[in-house]
Amino acid sequence: MQDGDQTSSTKRAPSPEDPIPAVEHSDSDLDNKNGSNRSSSGSSSRSSSSGSSSRSSSGSSTKRLNPRPSTSPDDPLNWSWGKKHAVLTALIPGCLLSDWTLTWGTTVFHMQAPEWGMSVEEVSHSVSPGIALQGLGGLVAVPLCERYGRLPVLFYSQLLSLAATLGAMYAPSYGAFTAFRALQGFFGAPPQVIGMCVVHDLFFFDDRARKVNIWAASFLVGPYLGPLFSSLLVLRLGWRDDFGILAALYATSLLVVVLLGDETMFARAGMTLRGTEGDPVQGESTGFQAGRHAWLLLGVEGWRDKAAAASSSSMWGVWRKQCALLTRPYLLLPTALFITPITMWTIGMVATISQFVLPPPEAGGYGFSMVALAMLYFAPIVGTLLAETWGHWFNDVLARRHMARYGIECRLTATYPAVVVGAVGLVLFGQTLEHHLSWVGLALGWAMLCFNTLANMTAVSAYLLDCLPRHAALTGAWLNFGRVVGGFSVAYFQLPWFHRNGAALSFGLQAVVMVGATLVIAATQVWGRTWRARFPAPHGGADTD
Repeated sequence: MQDGDQTSSTKRAPSPEDPIPAVEHSDSDLDNKNGSNRSSSGSSSRSSSSGSSSRSSSGSSTKRLNPRPSTSPDDPLNWSWGKKHAVLTALIPGCLLSDWTLTWGTTVFHMQAPEWGMSVEEVSHSVSPGIALQGLGGLVAVPLCERYGRLPVLFYSQLLSLAATLGAMYAPSYGAFTAFRALQGFFGAPPQVIGMCVVHDLFFFDDRARKVNIWAASFLVGPYLGPLFSSLLVLRLGWRDDFGILAALYATSLLVVVLLGDETMFARAGMTLRGTEGDPVQGESTGFQAGRHAWLLLGVEGWRDKAAAASSSSMWGVWRKQCALLTRPYLLLPTALFITPITMWTIGMVATISQFVLPPPEAGGYGFSMVALAMLYFAPIVGTLLAETWGHWFNDVLARRHMARYGIECRLTATYPAVVVGAVGLVLFGQTLEHHLSWVGLALGWAMLCFNTLANMTAVSAYLLDCLPRHAALTGAWLNFGRVVGGFSVAYFQLPWFHRNGAALSFGLQAVVMVGATLVIAATQVWGRTWRARFPAPHGGADTD
């Protein structure tokens, strides 16, 4: 149980995760009432942003820590660089496979249709229930990971996803196959949610935007890597053997979690806190213990924590906070009204691209072979990797140059250039299809759309993590829900819309929707600070619970 989940009184001792001083010292009303609740120790930390330097008594420059870790060597914030990134690495395969799994099956529709006596378009609907249950799976995962820990939720997620994949592999009918695909979406979702709280648990404020970028890239590049490999495998394998390879990948992910994973949830309440890098870490580290590691994986350690069960970290307590958070406009608007219309077209594209390019030219397609289709998936991968590079640099520039003056809403500025790139990409894709131009236009438009998706996810994720640092898991769940809810529906109307109105109009209108969604971002930048003061996070001021 984390101290961030403890109920705060009106007067409290300084917390290791008090809202970001870099923002507060320039905007006294930011993060609501926390400034007035500081002790002298909290006030001194206010004078400098995270990562800024102050002079020690010896005249040497020391780096202030934000948030402030405890002096315990078992505190995840005090772990070595290698240990932190090993734990982050344990999360990455699960993030990759969450969407990878659902799009893996998009390349075998033409093989399944004759087996079940259905059309390719009808078989393609097997993807939608899995996408829908991803959102629900993320919401269910949050109370579990807050009550029992991050590690057991990640472990069971990969174990049950492996079982669901084996079920899909041996499914005797379309109905059974679709049911197991839905379970794949439900059980595979937690890594997409856990990622934000693991980044929050492990890294200081200065590093979080870059690590969020890596985490977001891992699950946003997965939808393209999956069908790329699957397209090549089905040249030699049947679709059931193809799913057998997917099961082997889940077994590998499970092994990585067992070998590298560790629990990052840590209670600092009542512990001595470090203010600067020069403050010593005291005591002996617990170290690796096989028995304890097994209990952490299985969730036994979390189940034994009776204090957590009786506190605000209980399942019911977390669920109430999760629902309460959705009523906060600074969370609701960027997720439901911006991320949803931004990402739905990307999900729709990956679910339907094969039906645009595989048909022969006389049928309106491009006559791609399975190998050519596999190579086309490099386009969104390149776009996503470019966005990862862009986000690594641009988000840091925004924070460094503008956060002190404009507050954490400055992070949302990164969405505007990304939306322009994405809208141009959609128009280019639609015009290329409409006039049957070179496939290069399809590849470039798709890459631009995927650049837009990751760049916007990173900007909004970093903003919400700054707004609600102690609600990282809850925030991640709603962000994931907003991302997949549109993707669930778009698979049902994307192709009918395309056939009814043509590619140029349908994709052009999608670009209009995307540009229109930036009005939500503009509103959040104008009134975000006011909203956070008027509608604080559950249990008091912004993240004081």
